[in-house]
Amino acid sequence: MPWVWELALQILNFVGTRNYEHDLFRNQAPFDGREHCSQLTPTTKSKVPDYFDTTLTEFAGPTQTGDAPWLAQTNAAPFTGVSYIPNTPLETQIPIPGNVENRNIFQFLANLSPYFPNPRGFGVEEYSVPAGSNVTWLNMVHRHGSRYPEATGRERTLGKKIMDAKGKFKAKGALEFLNNWQFMLGAEILVPMGKQELFNSGTLHYYQYGRLFPNNGSKIIARTTTQRRMLESAEYFLAGFFGLGWTQNATLEMVIESDDFNNTMAGYKACKNSNWEGGQNAASEWAHIYLVETHLRIKGMISGDLDWTLDDTYNAQALCAYETVALGFSQWCGLFTFEEWHGFEYSLDIGFSAGVGFQSPVGRAIGIGYVEEVLARMQHHVITSPAAQINVTLDNNTVTFPIDQALNFDFSHDANIISILTAFGLTQFSKFLPTTHTVPREFILSHLEPFAGRLDIEIIKAPAPINPNRSDPNIYLEGPPTSYVHFVLNQRTIPLGRSLEGCGDRDDGWCEFDTFLEVQKKQIELADYEYACFGDYDSGRYGDVTDGRPVRG
Repeated sequence: MPWVWELALQILNFVGTRNYEHDLFRNQAPFDGREHCSQLTPTTKSKVPDYFDTTLTEFAGPTQTGDAPWLAQTNAAPFTGVSYIPNTPLETQIPIPGNVENRNIFQFLANLSPYFPNPRGFGVEEYSVPAGSNVTWLNMVHRHGSRYPEATGRERTLGKKIMDAKGKFKAKGALEFLNNWQFMLGAEILVPMGKQELFNSGTLHYYQYGRLFPNNGSKIIARTTTQRRMLESAEYFLAGFFGLGWTQNATLEMVIESDDFNNTMAGYKACKNSNWEGGQNAASEWAHIYLVETHLRIKGMISGDLDWTLDDTYNAQALCAYETVALGFSQWCGLFTFEEWHGFEYSLDIGFSAGVGFQSPVGRAIGIGYVEEVLARMQHHVITSPAAQINVTLDNNTVTFPIDQALNFDFSHDANIISILTAFGLTQFSKFLPTTHTVPREFILSHLEPFAGRLDIEIIKAPAPINPNRSDPNIYLEGPPTSYVHFVLNQRTIPLGRSLEGCGDRDDGWCEFDTFLEVQKKQIELADYEYACFGDYDSGRYGDVTDGRPVRG
C-alpha cells in the first residue's frame, strides 16, 4: 500500500488547515472545516519516520523551474551616465527616474526585496552583552529565500497575457523592450539568489551562535515544512551553519504543508476566518491612487491589441522584483520612478497589516500557536493543551519537540512571521496606514520580512541585574542573577519595552525573562483564538480592527 494511503488511515484529531504562504499575488483555496491529524509514522519504504525523511516529495507543492539566466547578454550595464559597477550577483544599478540620492530601490520592494539588514533599526541603540553575561539560548524563525512567483500569482497572469498578445501590439519609448520581452519565470521554488541568502544566513548564525551547539556528539532538531522552497531553505541554512555534512549535526523535521494539516509555521492554515481578501482590497485602494498617472503614462506607450489595465501596471512592478532575483536583471525596474517604488512598498505594507497584522481580526490568532511553542521551549516543557493551532502529536513528544536545545531553528513564511510579531504584542508595528496617502511608520515590510528575513530570540543570563541605563559606568545593579529576553529582527533589536509596558524603558530594548513570560500570558488571551478564527462576526472595513483581533460588541 502506498505510504500516503497508510498515512490517511492514521489521520486523527487535528484541525483542518490551509497550507500555503499568503501574499498579495495568490488566489485562496476554500476552507472545508474537516478535521485531520498531521502525525506521520514510519513506513515500510523508509528507515526513519516520514517527518524526518527529506527525500519524500508528496507535499512539496508546485515546483516549476524557470528559464536559465543569461545575464552576460541581457544585462544592460553600464548604463548611460552611470559608472560601471559589477553585478553582485544581481544587477541593481539600473537608473531610476527621480532617484536624486541614488538609493537602492531593491530595498523598497517590501516582502519581495532581496535580503538586507534593517538599515535604520527599530528605534533603539544596539548594545553588546556585558562582560560576565552570556547568551545561552536561541530561537530563530526564518523566512525562505528569494523565489519565483506563486503558481497562481497575478504577475504570472500578466506574463501570459503579454505573451498571448505577441505580434498584436507595439510598444515604444521606455517600454520598447516589451516588443522582444519573453516571460521566463518559474513558480514557487527558490531561485539561486534565495539559496545564497539562506547559506549566507546559516554562516552568519554560526558566527553569532556557534558556541551554543552541543559538543557532546548529539544532534539538534530543526523544523521546516514539506514545501520544496521551505525544505531547501532549511537545507541551505544548515549547510551554511554546519557545512555540507550538516546531517551529522542536525536532523531536519518536516511538518506537512498541504490542505488539512496543522502547522504553526503557517498558522493561517487552521484559521477559518483568514482575512487576506481584506488586505488585498485595502492595498488595491492605495494602488488606484498612486498609480493613476503612472498607468496613463505606460498605457500611452502601447498601441495595438493589448488591453493594459491599472492592475497590469501594478503587477509590472512585481515583475521587476521577481525577474531581478530570478534572472539577475529586469527592464521593468527602470520604467517606474523612485516615488512610484515608494508607493509600491506602501501598498504591500497596507496589505500585510490588514491581512495578517494589527489591522486584521486574525492577526494575533494566526501567530499565537508559534508564540506558545517559543514559550514552551523557554520553560522546557512539551505542549499538551494548546490554546491555538498546534500539532500536539509532534509538540507533546521530546523527539520531535526537544525542550532542552540551546539552538532552535524553524523556517516559516512572511505572512506567518508578521502574525508572530503581532501575536507577541509588538504594538510599535500597529499604526494604521491610510489608503489615501503615505505616512511615516514602523511597519515597513522590507525592514520586517524581506526574502530570507529572520527573527532571532535570545536568552541572556547575567550574574546580577543589568542597569537599564547602559551608558552608566555601573553596568550591574545590586541583586540576584537575572535573565533577559532579546528580540533581533533582521539583525536589529526590537525594543520590547516600547510595546510591552512591563518590560520597562531600557536603553538596550531587552526584557527581564520572568517579566516577559508573565506579559506573554496576557498576549495569549488577547489573541482570542477560537472566536477570531471560528467565530461568526463581521470583519468590518479596513481600519475597524486596530489590535489584531476581532472587535466584540
